[in-house]
Amino acid sequence: MNAVLQKIADVGIVPVVRLDTPDQALPLGRALIEGRLPVAEVTFRTDAAEESIKRMTAELPALLVGAGTVTTVEQAKRAVAAGAKFLVSPGFNPTVVKYCVDNDIPITPGINSPSQIEQGLELGLTVLKFFPAEQSGGLEMLKAFAGPYGSVKYIPTGGISVKNMVDYLSYPKILAVGGSWMVKPELLAAGNYAEVTRLCREAVMTSLGFELRHLGINEPDGDAALKDAETMEKLFGFSVKQGNSSHFAGVGFEFMKTMYLGKNGHIAIATVSPDRAVAYFAGLGFKTRPETEKRDASGSLAVAYLEVEIGGFAVHLVRK
Repeated sequence: MNAVLQKIADVGIVPVVRLDTPDQALPLGRALIEGRLPVAEVTFRTDAAEESIKRMTAELPALLVGAGTVTTVEQAKRAVAAGAKFLVSPGFNPTVVKYCVDNDIPITPGINSPSQIEQGLELGLTVLKFFPAEQSGGLEMLKAFAGPYGSVKYIPTGGISVKNMVDYLSYPKILAVGGSWMVKPELLAAGNYAEVTRLCREAVMTSLGFELRHLGINEPDGDAALKDAETMEKLFGFSVKQGNSSHFAGVGFEFMKTMYLGKNGHIAIATVSPDRAVAYFAGLGFKTRPETEKRDASGSLAVAYLEVEIGGFAVHLVRK
């Protein structure tokens, strides 16, 4: 996959930004970065877009900046000259798309029908914007597309919010979602960038959906593991389920038959997307143990341990 699209996939959310003045560009860009959402799709619907993209790309290298609402080749040229690293269009304009493909410019044109998907495939695109998402049938429509067009991934935009984005992001054909709820024009007009940062962090954490799955406890051998699991059953009624490498008491406690990762054991954290979680942790300076990573048939990460330990417990990521 193109490196720019991969970065968008790693983040999972694309803020769709309308700027009325270039003076809003840098404060907004910093708010996005502080909110751990370092992507901006600056729409070409205002005269401020071009200069805003120039300032963002020049001053904020940590921010991935693209141009949205690109409807002509002339706009595409201006956006790229300003520093835009990707382009987004509301519909499928073959002339604009072909220009971008011919010039190696990442573009995700808007589609909402099989015919438009086929136009994209004909030009070599495998990531498309689904717009307007909710009004065009939402997630159920995308699932219907998946049958005949299994190689395509989508960035749904239009009607996406913190309330429904996890439903979309849980579906493997979704590369990311686009939305503007965290960068509303009224917040920018009021200079309330602290609220932008808060909403961005809320969106990121909601998209990852971290939940405690179980606590793994290292035991010296299988007998000790079974004994402690049975004690949990006697005390709390958590049914014992015996396994090859461990025994569970209910769903919340795993007793390992051997001393595994972590001084004391591991904390299993479930997430909507281990791939995006790993990218998120990398941005915070935390890495995984490569030898622990397990992927499914599609290549998506299903299981991984982080290098860090917390209170003597390793951290184990699992997919919800």
